[in-house]
Amino acid sequence: MINGHDHTYERFAEMNASGEAVTPGLREFVVGTGGRNLYGFDRPLPATEIRDNSTYGVLKLTLRSNGYDWEFVPVVGSTFTDRGSANCH
Repeated sequence: MINGHDHTYERFAEMNASGEAVTPGLREFVVGTGGRNLYGFDRPLPATEIRDNSTYGVLKLTLRSNGYDWEFVPVVGSTFTDRGSANCH
């Protein structure tokens, strides 16, 4: 699942409908880092794996027949990044 309402970047572990980290589950990305002012964070949720609210950028997704790769691509001059891959269930 991909969301962009919050002006932050946050990646969650695979989780169930209650937000508990489980495998197999659905992974969620919040990517609202495209240009407006960035927001502060409340406390992390149990399934939060990584988050950043100081870097503008975009999420690059590569879809494969059996999975996907993700990479947060920051604007020039920024150092925060996030990348990984997972299989489909």
